Amino acid sequence: MTNIAFRKKVSMTFIATALMLLASAFIFAPGAFAATTEAAQRNDYNLALVCFSAALAFAVGALAAGMAIGKVGSAAMGAISERPEIASQALIFIALAEGLVVFGFITSLMILGKV
Repeated sequence: MTNIAFRKKVSMTFIATALMLLASAFIFAPGAFAATTEAAQRNDYNLALVCFSAALAFAVGALAAGMAIGKVGSAAMGAISERPEIASQALIFIALAEGLVVFGFITSLMILGKV
């Protein structure tokens, strides 16, 4: 696959994802706006901001871990192909990159624990 075809495929995937999110917003949002709770009547957005910040902490951790595992994993596979005896050391580096997800998850739990 050429670079231009890959970029076109990625951009089409992003467009399809955005359209699905927009469609789901139109489907599920009216029920959420129809709910009248005491917090909604007081315009209390603290809970929404806390949930958003927890989701952002987890999302950033997951994205960073995905990028790190992509780079470390490819380098590890190249090193293992040249010297198979360093496979255990390469897997340790991959596990360290995976720890970023755990840190993001723990951070989001700590944020949610403040509610």
